[in-house]
Amino acid sequence: MSLRSASGASRRDGAVPPPGPESGAPSSGNKQPAGRKPQRRRPGRPEIKQKFRPLGKQPLGLLFSAPYVIFILGVLAYPLGYAVWISFHRFYFTAPGVQVERPFVGIENYITVLSDPAVQRSFLNILVFLVINVPLTVGLSLILANALNRITRLKTFFRVSYYVPYVTASVAVIGVWLFLFQQNGLINSLLGPLAPNPSWLVNSWLAMPTVALYVTWKQLGFFILLYLAALQNIPEELYESASVDGGNKWVQFWNITVPGVRSASVLVTLLATITGANLFTEPYLLTGGGGPDGASSSPVFLMYQKGILQGNPDVAAALGVVLVIGVLLIALIQNRLVGGKSGEE
Repeated sequence: MSLRSASGASRRDGAVPPPGPESGAPSSGNKQPAGRKPQRRRPGRPEIKQKFRPLGKQPLGLLFSAPYVIFILGVLAYPLGYAVWISFHRFYFTAPGVQVERPFVGIENYITVLSDPAVQRSFLNILVFLVINVPLTVGLSLILANALNRITRLKTFFRVSYYVPYVTASVAVIGVWLFLFQQNGLINSLLGPLAPNPSWLVNSWLAMPTVALYVTWKQLGFFILLYLAALQNIPEELYESASVDGGNKWVQFWNITVPGVRSASVLVTLLATITGANLFTEPYLLTGGGGPDGASSSPVFLMYQKGILQGNPDVAAALGVVLVIGVLLIALIQNRLVGGKSGEE
């Protein structure tokens, strides 16, 4: 009798066959909890352990970013760290190969900087400069960028016209401004009896505002391009919907354009602040080195004066560190005030 016929006979007799691998009943050694399916492993595919990769999953990306990282470390990080070290020591310029002692002096250089009336006035001058320059830069560049984005004729001509002063050397452009704002210049001739006396660049009250106007005019083209790029991301359908709802140009500008370029406004504000804090060329050339009587001096100009002309690089380094900390604090406050709402969105 075969095995198949024997099993059939036992089923007819009511006998239950013993559990085995063919009956489907689990064996006593492989019991599984109720409600869970047994996990099956695919034969021939062992578990793959992830290898530790110190360079990440894409090491080729580090290769491409290495030149920029080296540039940052060599041109920015190392000089800044060295300047911090100099600011805590009595440092001297020496000839190559000459070894001199540079003792640690703690915060003595910082006390010298913060107690110097010339340094205090230079920071006040920069504050006046930023109060004039930053709002003018943000407002004018946004308005002009919006106008340039709307015109259809001579668009390239106007864009290039606003950008030319930015790429022109300051030495060449300042000659024009000296001709305009000197005692017998074109501006005073047009103003007639209303012209200030002393004139603009030799007036202790008007020297720094005049420098701020010049910097605003010269760098306006760069910030216009930033706003033009941001305006391309605003859908045209928003303006069409506002026009259908009866919104005029001012309503569209205030409720669509301004919120739409908020991120660009944060960037423009930050860049204008950093540029203004590093002011050097303009007062050096326009007012003859911070005149009259320090009314247009800047911290960077004093760094050059103390570190190069007077031979006190340690004091100049301390002044530079204070300037960096001040700019970082101002940038942080601006980011909280101007960019906080966009960051929440």
